[in-house]
Amino acid sequence: MSETRKIIVASFSPLPASFIKGLFAPYASEVSGELEVVVLYDKPREEIIRALGEADIVIGDYTFKMKIDSEMCYAMKKVKLLQQPSTGYDHIDIDACRKAGVPVANAGGANAVSVAEYTVMAALILLKRIVEAHERTTKGEWPQWELMQKGTFDLEGKTWGIIGLGRIGREVAKRVRVFGVRVLYYDIKKLSEEEEKSLGVEYRSLHRLLRESDIVSLHVPLTDKTRHMISERELRMMKPTSILINPSRGEIVDEEALARALSEGWIMGAAVDVYSQEPPPPNHPLLGLKNVNILLTPHIAGANTDARARIIEFSIRNIINVLKGEKPQAVVNM
Repeated sequence: MSETRKIIVASFSPLPASFIKGLFAPYASEVSGELEVVVLYDKPREEIIRALGEADIVIGDYTFKMKIDSEMCYAMKKVKLLQQPSTGYDHIDIDACRKAGVPVANAGGANAVSVAEYTVMAALILLKRIVEAHERTTKGEWPQWELMQKGTFDLEGKTWGIIGLGRIGREVAKRVRVFGVRVLYYDIKKLSEEEEKSLGVEYRSLHRLLRESDIVSLHVPLTDKTRHMISERELRMMKPTSILINPSRGEIVDEEALARALSEGWIMGAAVDVYSQEPPPPNHPLLGLKNVNILLTPHIAGANTDARARIIEFSIRNIINVLKGEKPQAVVNM
């Protein structure tokens, strides 16, 4: 009798089990036995815990709404891999999974290009004040002279500071260098001189990077150390002509301080794709700001069609390899 491998989808979204199983169909011949897919959407906690105890593989929630806490981690007695189909994984108790012997993998590299392209686009939009130019022109206004007085700028010749030089940060560095910018970086791990030369980047401490940069982009995970790493103190260190881009995690930035920085002119502009609460409530400090250079988007930087396809492909391939007895890739907690 062939063995049945159980894949549990711990998702807040009601994805049909038949749809998930269909994604595995092209690879099913590589795995011995049958694949059973169970979706835990809107199930009682007792049923979720019981199902996790029977699982071989767990797929995390791409919406981040279904938390995987310590009790759930310790319930995964047979789980060989918890695959999160996204870059972020802050809704998962990583330490508990590690102590329970459950490897957690993300799909960090799958959307690196998408986020990097968004980041470069956002910088150009803010430097050229494209949002204001578009909105006022479509209203029948002609703000050419006003925009010239406020100042619109080229990317060439500027200094770009990258906070977090992982996969996404490196893709940003690669792209902005062709614009003729100087690239600084801050990361908890300093690169070797050879790596820095290859990427064309220079290391700076966080505060020195903030003081020197014309553009600052954030590409770090949300941890206890990165939560509010950009607050009023850091924003006041930046140039009044600088811009901040956050396609990473909302809680990395003190949103109220950023709203004041824009309203009071501490910095020239900001692009925000992520928020401490998603969707942001109507009274969110960044919503409804008047006469500021801001670009707000609904967490789409790394979620375009191409990136989603790469995330699905990587996640399924990683799961299949583990079911074949191979080691998982992109593990974040072992």
